[in-house]
Amino acid sequence: MVPYAAIGAGTIMTFAVTAAGGGLKYYPCRYGTSRVRFRGPRRDLKGDYVACLGGTETYGLFVPQPFPRLLEDHVHLPCVNLGAINAGLDLFLDDAEVLNIARRARAVVIQITGAQNMSNRMYRVHPRRNDRFVQASEVLMTLFPEVDFTEFAFTRHMLGALAGIDTHRFAMVVTELQEAWIARMTRLVGLLGQPPVLVWLARQPPPAETLPGMAVDDPLFITQPMIDRVAYRAARMMVLTASDHALSEGTRGLVYHASDTAAAEGQLGPRAHQDAARALAQVLLPMVKDA
Repeated sequence: MVPYAAIGAGTIMTFAVTAAGGGLKYYPCRYGTSRVRFRGPRRDLKGDYVACLGGTETYGLFVPQPFPRLLEDHVHLPCVNLGAINAGLDLFLDDAEVLNIARRARAVVIQITGAQNMSNRMYRVHPRRNDRFVQASEVLMTLFPEVDFTEFAFTRHMLGALAGIDTHRFAMVVTELQEAWIARMTRLVGLLGQPPVLVWLARQPPPAETLPGMAVDDPLFITQPMIDRVAYRAARMMVLTASDHALSEGTRGLVYHASDTAAAEGQLGPRAHQDAARALAQVLLPMVKDA
């Protein structure tokens, strides 16, 4: 099971502020009319390709060669990295260019991301930098009248504070986030025009149930029953957990500045990405074999 606990602001705030750095050249690029800067180098979209949508793991924070890049060597097609640091589902649903790229792809991979970085009935997030907390709704302010929400800049900091105040009221917030996630993921899959491959890429498998408090590990608040409610629409649902060997390597192979050490310690390393690329290739090769 996933460990749960209240989380303070320090490490999370540092990660959110410094994540764009890290010592690597990410060659950020845009596609068409999209305002989101994805990891490059930019891929040619004129022929067949695979589209990879996701969050920090898909982007490959601190990882010299994230799994979308490695996947190219296995499927022999360009793999367009449409991952964004701390991305929620809103980033993709609100970007017509990204949806068009995904619709034209030979195959689509969607990384399961957490439920915290989406606008919902409780609060609003920035449309592109989804980890940025923008505003609490009347519903949330009524639920937590003792909280001054102007003190928060990031969703995880805000949620950690609420979890530390009252776990019962916080559970109501989590339920809203989970219901919003299921609705958005269902909508995203339906907009693609083809069943995608869904992939859970994390240190641990999806938990069977939601536990009280604030989750420590990503993807936040996602449970196996939630995934089951959308997985039947996918071509395949893959649960890829980092092996003990991959986890034992810690930050080995990651490239980052000393000031980003705490953030780097929370990222999957190169071996986990290599394992993910190999596993995904076994599923994708039959899908793209006629390309």
